[in-house]
Amino acid sequence: MTRIEEFEELRSLLFSIAYRILGSVSEAEDAVQETWLRYDASPATPASVKSFLSAVVTRVSIDVLRSARVRREQYVGPWLPEPLLTDPYEDPARSAELADSVSMAALILLERLSPLERAVFVLREVFAFDFPAIASAVGRSQSACRQLAVRARRHMAAERPRFEADRAERDELAERFFCALREGDVEGLRELLAADAQMVGDGGGKTPQLARAVSGAGNTARLLASVVPALVRVEVTLEPREINGQPGAIFRDREGRVLTAWTLDVLDGRIQAIRSVTNPDKLAHLGPVADAWALSREASRARRTPH
Repeated sequence: MTRIEEFEELRSLLFSIAYRILGSVSEAEDAVQETWLRYDASPATPASVKSFLSAVVTRVSIDVLRSARVRREQYVGPWLPEPLLTDPYEDPARSAELADSVSMAALILLERLSPLERAVFVLREVFAFDFPAIASAVGRSQSACRQLAVRARRHMAAERPRFEADRAERDELAERFFCALREGDVEGLRELLAADAQMVGDGGGKTPQLARAVSGAGNTARLLASVVPALVRVEVTLEPREINGQPGAIFRDREGRVLTAWTLDVLDGRIQAIRSVTNPDKLAHLGPVADAWALSREASRARRTPH
């Protein structure tokens, strides 16, 4: 097997590791590409290609995250991960861990960890790497890695997100939600939202966005019912999709360009959180991006115009 074939066989794993460490599709793809360049330039033949490449992509991702954290501290408004439509790595034995660990809620929680804690947690808890491999990947002793894992687990356990276990029920609730959304049905939306439901928007200061998170079923339902039907009137369409392993939707303009991506956290028969990413820099990997400002103006005019 050639080096290219060995690398391509492991590409999905490498991307999945990098994405969970970075929370960014574009940065994860860059980390995977850098990993290939280093592997291609390496004169030695590793005993385990998987261990070698996993270690390289982890180190690259840690370095990228350290610089990214500075930018995220200066970010305009709430920061959310880049939406991921499909996790390319599959492991039937760990499907539940993989799905939960890629959710928006989990990735936001991982942001609170140090880069080393985050990397150790991802390798150990998500991908079940042993501590010798983790120590090699992050450049710390096994003892230090065990301590990092304990700290990371403690931080994550306190607020680890929970989701609807029954996928059919979850998807059926999401379908009802998007139907009520298109129709501007305030009461219908309110019934589907948890009492303390929250809506958070990430525009990065580059698109119209919420000044702050909106909380409570009533407030959230009224906001949704005032904004989305107006977008529908200017031919914005909702395309239900699973995003980051959870129910969601991509909103597109009349030309099919991406306006925003939403994800829903569902638990106990109610929607607990709605997260909307409109920052064009975080949507470019999904396709051509819509002009959110122009659509916002058009939707505002539509709201003022009688039906």
